[in-house]
Amino acid sequence: MLNNKEKNVSPGRRIVRKHSLFLALAALPRSTKRLIMVVADAIMIPVALWSALVLKFDRFATGIGGSEWLYVVAVCAALPVFAKLGLYRAIIRFMGVAAMMSVAAGVTLSVLLLGAYERTIGSHQVPLTAFAIYWALAMLYVGGSRFLARQLLHNGHEHGAVRVAIYGAGDAGAQLAAALKMRGDYLPVAYVDDDRKLRKSYVNGIQVYEAEELPALIERLKINRVLLALPRTSRRRRREILRNLESLHVHLQTVPEIGDILAGRAKVEDIRDVDVADLLGRDPVPPNTTLLDACIRNQSVMVTGAGGSIGSELCRQIIRLGPTRLVMFEMSELALYQIDRELRQVAERENLAVELVPLLGNAHHKYRVREVLNTYGVQTVYHAAAYKHVPIVETNMIEGIHNNVFSTWHTAEAALETGVKTFVLISTDKAVNPTNVLGATKRLAELVLQGLHQRGSKTRFCMVRFGNVLESSGSVVPLFREQIRAGGPVTVTHPEVIRYFMTIPEAAQLVLQAGSMGSGGDVFVLDMGKPVHIDHLARHMVNLMGFTVRDEEHPDGDIEIEYTGLRPAEKLFEELLIGNNVAGTEHPMILRATEHSLPWEALQLVLDELLIAMRKFDCQRARELLHGAVKEYAPSLQIQDLVWARRPPLLLPDDAKVADLAAHRARQGQQLPN
Repeated sequence: MLNNKEKNVSPGRRIVRKHSLFLALAALPRSTKRLIMVVADAIMIPVALWSALVLKFDRFATGIGGSEWLYVVAVCAALPVFAKLGLYRAIIRFMGVAAMMSVAAGVTLSVLLLGAYERTIGSHQVPLTAFAIYWALAMLYVGGSRFLARQLLHNGHEHGAVRVAIYGAGDAGAQLAAALKMRGDYLPVAYVDDDRKLRKSYVNGIQVYEAEELPALIERLKINRVLLALPRTSRRRRREILRNLESLHVHLQTVPEIGDILAGRAKVEDIRDVDVADLLGRDPVPPNTTLLDACIRNQSVMVTGAGGSIGSELCRQIIRLGPTRLVMFEMSELALYQIDRELRQVAERENLAVELVPLLGNAHHKYRVREVLNTYGVQTVYHAAAYKHVPIVETNMIEGIHNNVFSTWHTAEAALETGVKTFVLISTDKAVNPTNVLGATKRLAELVLQGLHQRGSKTRFCMVRFGNVLESSGSVVPLFREQIRAGGPVTVTHPEVIRYFMTIPEAAQLVLQAGSMGSGGDVFVLDMGKPVHIDHLARHMVNLMGFTVRDEEHPDGDIEIEYTGLRPAEKLFEELLIGNNVAGTEHPMILRATEHSLPWEALQLVLDELLIAMRKFDCQRARELLHGAVKEYAPSLQIQDLVWARRPPLLLPDDAKVADLAAHRARQGQQLPN
C-alpha cells in the first residue's frame, strides 16, 4: 500500500526514483559493492541451508545437535571459495555464461566442503539428500541474486537509452543486441527480418517481426532508430531495404560489412550511419587477382600523394598484395604521418613482410623524385598527387598547373631516367571536355604521358580516369552529413546537377588492375554505373538520418535544401569519354578509350611556354596555352574572362615550325626545364 505522500507521486516519477536508486548503487565504489555482496552471501547461505533442512525434515525445528556450527561452517566454506573463484571481482552488469560456470563451481565446492565437515567432525545427522537440496537452493540464491542484480542494473541504465529495432535476426543481429545491452546507451526492443519463418520467434528475449510491421512498431514501441544488421547482404538488396524504410523518417544506421568484421578492422557493435554506397545499389565486381599482382607482388612500389583520399587507399590495398617495399611520397607532413602510422599497425597486425618508407617531398621536384626512385629501386609508380577541387584550382591557376601538370611531367621524366617499368596516372572525368582549369590541367597531364610514350619509352605509361569517390575529403557526402547534423540547410549547387560516384576502395582496386593492362599511352575509363542526381542524394541522406525535407509541399519539414548556384567553372554534368571510340578489356568494369594526342615536340613547346608564364604569374597567358593544348577546353564565361574569351584561341605551331624549333634545340643542346 502507498502512503498519502506516495499516492500523490506520479508513476513516472516513481520509476525515475527507482532508476535513480539503481544508478546510485551502480555508482558506489568497487570495495563497497564487494562488501555488500559478501554480507548478503553471509546472511543468505545459512538461510539456504536452514531452508534445505526444513524441506528435508518437513518441520521448522530440525532437531540436529550442534546445528549452529553447521551454519558457521557453511559460511566459512562458501565465502573463501567464492572469493577464490572471482565472484566478488566480477562486474555484475557484465556477467555471462562464464560467470555462471564459476557460480556452479563455487557452490558445488562449498557444499562438498560442508559435507566433508559434517561427516568427519560434525554430528553425522544430515542426510545426503539434504545436501542436494542445499546445493540447489544455494545455486538458486547465488546465481539468481547476481543475475537479478544484473537485470535491475540494466533496467536502470535503460532509462533514457535510445530504443532501437534491429533489421536482421541472424548471427550479426543477435551479437549486436547482446553488445548493445552491455553498453546500455541503446535498448533493442524488436527484431525485423524478411524471413517469415522467424515471425513471432524470440532471439535474446526479443521478438522477431516482419518488415511490413515496422511502421506500426515504431509508433507502438517508441522506436528511435533502426539498425541494419545485414553485413552479408548485397548492396543491391540493401538499397531495396533502404528505399522501403526511407519513408518512415526514422534514423537508419548499420553495422560494418562482414569483410571488415572478419579482418578485425571493425566490430559488430561499431554502428555508423548508413553508407551512401548502399544508396548506389551496385555490387562491386570481384577483382582479378592476376591483374592485381602483376605490378605489385615482389616489387618496389611508390605512391605519390600517398596521404590523399585515393593515394592512402592505394597504399592500404598495395601492402596486402605482397610488395617488397612501399614508398609513400607526400608533401603534407600530417597526412604522411597518419598513413604511415596506420599502415605500420596493419603490417604488424597481419604480419606483412613489407618495408614501409615514408618520404616528404613534392612531385614537381624532378631531381628529388629521381633520387628517390633510384635509391629505392622503384619499379611501379602510382601518381595520385594532384589538386582536385574545382573552385580552389580555378582561383589558384598557377599552383594548379604547377602541381597537376609539371609534377606529372617531372615525375614521368624521372621514371624514364631510372628505368621504372610502369607509371600509372590517376586522372578524372573532369579532364573530358573541361570547362575549368582543373579539368584542363588533368587532360594536359594525360597528353604529356601520351606524348612521352610516342617519343619512345621503356616505361609503360597509362592513365585511369574516373569520377567522384564517395567520402573523399571535400566531397558532398561528408559535407551533407555535417549540414544535416547541424540542422541544415543542406546546400546543393543546382537541382539538375549530376555526378558519377564510386567508393574509394572500389576505385583504388580498379586502378591497380587497370595499371596491369596497358601497353603504353593507354587511357582507361572505369565504369561508374549510372550518374546520381546530387539533389536526390541530399534528400535521401536527410530521410535516412531520420529527418524530413522542408519544401513547399512539406513546410513543416526538418531540413531545408538550399540551391546556391553552380560554382565558378563548374559543370552541370561530367563525362568520361572524349568521343565514342572505346573498347572492352579483361575486366568488365574497365574500358580502354582511344583518343587523340599531340606530338611530343608540340607539347614540349607548350610546356616551356607555360613555365615562362608561370614564372611571370601571367594567368591570362597560362590560360591561353591551356586552351591551345587542350582543344576541348571551353572555359565558362566569367566577368574576369570576358576580354580573354573574345580573343581567338591560341593555335599550336604547325609541323614545320615544330621541326625547326626541335632542330634548333638540338643544335643548342638545351635541356628540359626543371
